[in-house]
Amino acid sequence: MGHRLELMTWMEAEAVLTASATVVIPLGAAAKEHGPHLKLSNDLVMARYLAERILGRCDVVLAPAIPYHYFPAFVEYPGSVSLRLETARDLIVDVCRSLARFGPRRFYVLNTGISTVRALEPASRLLAAEGLTLAWTDLAAILEPVERLLCEQAGGSHADESETSMMLCIAPELVDMTRAVEDYDAVGTGALTRVKGASGTYSPSGVWGNPTLASREKGQKLLEALVDGIVSDLEVLGRD
Repeated sequence: MGHRLELMTWMEAEAVLTASATVVIPLGAAAKEHGPHLKLSNDLVMARYLAERILGRCDVVLAPAIPYHYFPAFVEYPGSVSLRLETARDLIVDVCRSLARFGPRRFYVLNTGISTVRALEPASRLLAAEGLTLAWTDLAAILEPVERLLCEQAGGSHADESETSMMLCIAPELVDMTRAVEDYDAVGTGALTRVKGASGTYSPSGVWGNPTLASREKGQKLLEALVDGIVSDLEVLGRD
């Protein structure tokens, strides 16, 4: 139903990059720690999966996925990459400005992060001044009602019961449940840290939550809610 930009010629792209088009930009870290049981590319895998689901339901133009952005909470863990806030902001702005030259005025970041919003908000303000609309996925808002019903962990939001459950549906071959551990510092605040007693949220594993409670069944319900939420976002954006 939708159009995959990266597989088009420029002439084909010109035909779909119109003023009425909504451009979807998947955003998922390709290099961000997710504990001992999930891969560094976890978020990118999720973003691409969600993009495929959306492509089948919505008449959108799907841009290539962005694998780097603002993830400052994980920089103590080897392999994790975070851009500066200003760089992450400008990355999105430049992508939208480039595509807007040919017609589109509406952009939606299919967002698989939390801290990313801190860069997306100022990006949206800059684009709004140019007559462009930027919206994004609010993971917490969409998933929280379903997590409240399904999840059993005491708390958490990273490489946890919810995220691991979804990955058991999306790519079970990339999940090693034999290495999943509960790691939840309920009193810590701020970025995760591997150093006990340091400021932040102590997590020697890089997990914040209890992925040992994850299941494919929970993941399926969470994913359906997430896909439905994104489709709803796109429908609202398309009416603007």
